[in-house]
Order: sequence, then structure tokens, then C-alpha cells
Amino acid sequence: MRPMWMILFLLLPVAALSYIGWHVWVLLPLGAFWRTVLITVMVACFLTIILDFTGRLDTLPLPLARTLYEVGTSSLMILLYAVLLFLVLDIGRLVRLVPKSVLYDNWWTTAAVAAVLTGVFVYANLHYRHKVRVPLELRTEKKLPKQYTIVMASDLHLGYHNPRTELRRWIGLINAEHPDFILIAGDIIDISIRPLVEEDMAAEFRRLEAPVYACLGNHEYYAQEPRARQFYHDAGIHLLSDQSVEIDSAIVVIGRDDRTNPRRRRVADLCAQADRSKYTILLDHQPYHLEKAERAGIDFQLSGHTHRGQLWPISWITDAVYECSWGSHQRGNTQYYVSSGLGIWGGKFRIGTQSEYIVATLK
Repeated sequence: MRPMWMILFLLLPVAALSYIGWHVWVLLPLGAFWRTVLITVMVACFLTIILDFTGRLDTLPLPLARTLYEVGTSSLMILLYAVLLFLVLDIGRLVRLVPKSVLYDNWWTTAAVAAVLTGVFVYANLHYRHKVRVPLELRTEKKLPKQYTIVMASDLHLGYHNPRTELRRWIGLINAEHPDFILIAGDIIDISIRPLVEEDMAAEFRRLEAPVYACLGNHEYYAQEPRARQFYHDAGIHLLSDQSVEIDSAIVVIGRDDRTNPRRRRVADLCAQADRSKYTILLDHQPYHLEKAERAGIDFQLSGHTHRGQLWPISWITDAVYECSWGSHQRGNTQYYVSSGLGIWGGKFRIGTQSEYIVATLK
């Protein structure tokens, strides 16, 4: 990350906390002691996110680590919506639609703000837990021995917040489709391999009733890439890291190493070894430079990574950054699907986006 972006990443939450802290201070009709206590708790909840980024959670008992992860990452998302809510109220006050008394020493406003934020994030959590089945039709003139059912997913982010019980439910959804094979476009692991190992999540993956092919994502590198590779092996997942595999002598699946690795091979080089007469699928976690797959003659590319921002209005940013930040896309003869992810990073909230898995029919 460039220094300027790193500075912004650090300064924006501090500015947001200061903005919300001031509003809470003037809004609550309480004494200075209790307002100080509440703001201190609010700041402390947010600062627990530092434990996640510094790896300190791995030194704590698993139940405590889970709780602190949820508190820290959820606080970041709640902070965003608290800022948006108070901005609306401040703009309303500036244009004289909201009386000044509404924002100062007011129990009614305090209750309304608490109710709105609670309602929004209860909905966001329920929406995240609902997994959307996305049907996708892939057609080709290349010869196939049969019609294939392929279940695709990305961004499971298994770890402190998505435990084995969640994975068990997801495995059930996938097995219910009776796929011929399964594709995962990276970020199976969230930020640490520790909870996956302690809960033996590899055993859940071994319950899958079809072969699984996957590429690495950036979070596998955050979780220590050699250990991530070992987990893939233990889970029975065929890791394709700048490698390819043939299925039924009719389909070629190419897995590209993640963009985090500056020495990964070019798409053109990976495709040069593939039989162009076979239907070719590329797994590439981050959906940058989609034109490269088109130029290389790829039939279909599966990517993830974006989560489509997880929360509105961050989805507006991902839509602006990526040529395709979510859903189906077409470039020449190449089809693409960028998944918003089956799991999620951080707090279990989705607003304006969806948690999904794709059931593709290849004809």
C-alpha cells in the first residue's frame, strides 16, 4: 500500500471517531463522567481491530479472540453508518430543516439514533446470513462429453468470525447441487490459519462430494502462504498456483497465483501451455486487467476479491475501481463472473450486496 493511502487509511477512522465522539458528547443528556465512560468504551471497541491487524489475536484463547475480532471489525462498519447518519442531521441543521435542539441534550434523538443503527445492522446481519444461489449458463461450441454442473465460490474468509459450524452449512449447500466439480477463486482463509487448524475445518472440506480446484487469494498471503498451502493439501483441495489441470480431456482449469506475488506468471504464458481446443477456465482472485484473459483466448474467468464493497456506499467505490466489480461480464468471446463472496471479511454485515455461490451449467 502506498504511503499516502496508508496515511488516509489511518487518519479517516481517527477523524470519524472524533466526529462521532463530539456528537455523542453534545447529544447525550448525561453528566460529563458518564459521557466520558461511553465515549471511552466506544473508542476501545474500535481499537480492538488493532489486535486483528497485528496478529495479537493468535495469542489469546479462541473464544476471546473471536469476540474481540467481531467487536473490532463490527465497530468499523457501525462507525461508517454513524458518520453517515450524523452527516445527514448536520446537513439538515445547516439548511434549517433540523432544529439545533434535536442534536443537543436530547433523549429522543439519542433513542432514535440508537434504534436506526440497531435496525440497520440487524437487517445487515440477517442479509449476510442468507446465501444467494446464482444460476449461470455457460455455452460453448467446443466439444464436451456431457453437460457439466459446476459450483463456484470465492472469499469464504474462514477464521475467527466464520467458524466450522458456518462452513458445515455451506458444504451442505454445495453438496445439494451434486456438482461435477467445484471452483473456489481464493481467500478461503481470512487473516489467520489458527482457527481453521484448531477447529479442523479441513475435515469439513473433505466432506465435499466432488473435486475442488482453487487458486490463492491475497488473504492466504496474510495468513502465511506456506501454511495456507498446507491447509489446502490437508483439506483435499487441488491448489492451482500458476498451474493447470485437465478434466475429462475436455476442460482445462488454470489457477493463477495471486497478484500479491509480483513473480506470478502472465496469463499469456499460462495459456500457452493449454490446449485451445478444450474449454478453458481461469481462476484469478483479483479482477484486474480483464483484457488479458480475452487476449489469451480464455473461455471463462472466475474472480472474487471485491466483495462489491460489502456495504453501500462502498459498493460505489468498487464499481468505480474495477471494470466489473460484481456479476456477469463479457469481453469478446470471454465470459467472466466476479463473485461478491460466500463469506465476508470483518463484521457479518451486508447492505446493498449479497453473499452468494454460483451454480453454473456448462453446455
